[in-house]
Amino acid sequence: MAVLPSQAGPRHKARAASTPAKQVARDGETEARLIEVYRLIGAGNGRQALARAEALVKDHPTFGLAQLVYGDLLMAQVRPLRQPGDMPDGIAANGAQALAELREESQLRIRALRERPPAGAVPSQFLQLSPSSKHAIAVDTSRARLYLFENSEAGLKLVADYYISVGRLGIDKNAEGDLRTPLGVYYVTSNLDPRSLKDFYGSGALPINYPNPYDLRRGKTGGGIWLHGTPPNLYSRAPKATDGCVVLANPDLERVIRTVEVRSTPVVIAPSLRWVAPSALQGDARSFADTLAAWRAARKSGDVDKTLAFYTPDFSANGKTLAQSVPQLRTELERLRGRSVELKDLSYLRWTDSADTMVVTFGEVPAGARTGPVRRQYWVRQGSHWKIFFEGVIG
Repeated sequence: MAVLPSQAGPRHKARAASTPAKQVARDGETEARLIEVYRLIGAGNGRQALARAEALVKDHPTFGLAQLVYGDLLMAQVRPLRQPGDMPDGIAANGAQALAELREESQLRIRALRERPPAGAVPSQFLQLSPSSKHAIAVDTSRARLYLFENSEAGLKLVADYYISVGRLGIDKNAEGDLRTPLGVYYVTSNLDPRSLKDFYGSGALPINYPNPYDLRRGKTGGGIWLHGTPPNLYSRAPKATDGCVVLANPDLERVIRTVEVRSTPVVIAPSLRWVAPSALQGDARSFADTLAAWRAARKSGDVDKTLAFYTPDFSANGKTLAQSVPQLRTELERLRGRSVELKDLSYLRWTDSADTMVVTFGEVPAGARTGPVRRQYWVRQGSHWKIFFEGVIG
C-alpha cells in the first residue's frame, strides 16, 4: 500500500541550495493521466489501470492522489475495495484527515472534468474586455478550478483549466489572518521571480490587488494574496489548504505565468461561475456604455455639479474624499472644457454580491493628444443609477 504524503507541506522553508530534479510535465498532463486511470477502472480494465498508475507515481512520486489510486489498485488485487483509500482500520485512523482531503480532491477533479462549461460560454463577470487584456482568469472555488482564457478580436476563448487549492477556512476573506480566499474582481499586479522566493511557493507567484477599492469600502483587511505553486515535496495541495492564496501544481502555474500579463490580466474569484453566451452580455454592456457616455458628456461640458452627480457621497480617490477631490476635478474640467475625450481600451467587469458593482478601466486621450492617463473606476448601482465610488490613475 502506498504511503500517504502530508498535505500540509513545509511552512515557508528557505529555498535550498540544491533542490530535487524537476519533473518535466506539460500543464494539465499529469491530471489527464490520472483521469485516464479512473477511466480504465470504470471500464473494468484493472490491469491496464494499475500499469498506468504505477507509471504515474514513478514520474510524480509527490502526487498524493495518484499514490492513493495506485495503492487502491494494488489492494484490489487481494480483496474488494469499499471506497477510495480503503485501508485497514488502524492505518486509516492514523491518516483520516489526509484520506478525507485526497477523496475530496478526487471528487472535485472528476466533477470539474465531467461538468464542462458550455462550448463558447464565458463567465458572466466579463462584460467587455479591452484588446490590451490578452488573457483573463476566472476561479470557481466550488469546483476548485481555475479557468484560463485568451482574449482576441473573436472574443474570449477558454484555453486551459486547472485544479486549485484555496484557504483552509474557505472563501470570502474579511480580515488579516482569517485563512480565507477573497472573492471579487482583481488584477495581476506583478510576477515574482521564483529565485527570490522560498521553496514553499514553488515555481513562482502572481500577486493580485487584494484588497481592492471595493474590499476597502467594506472594511476588509489583509493582503499578500497570490497565485502560486507548491513546494518540491508536494505535487498538489488539499482543496482547502492555504492561508488564503490560490495554489496550483507547478507545471500548471508555469503555464499561467508564461501566459498572463502584469497589470492588464483580470482575475475573477467567485463562489461559483455562471457561464453565459457572449451575446447574453451585450445588452448590459451597451447599457453601461450609455452611462459612461453620459459621464463623459458631463465632463466635456465643464459643469462641476452635473459631473459630481455621477459620484457617491463616500467617493474616494487615493485617500481623498469627494469634497477634497473637488478642486482637482474643477481643474480637470477647465482643462477639458469643450474638448472631445476619447476612451480607449475599455474594460467592464461586473461583480454582484450584496451590491452590484462594475470595475471599469480605460485610457483617456483628449483630442489633439497622442496619449493620456489610464484610469480605473469602481461603480456601484444605486437604484436605477450607476455611481462612481472610487477613481484612480493606474498608468
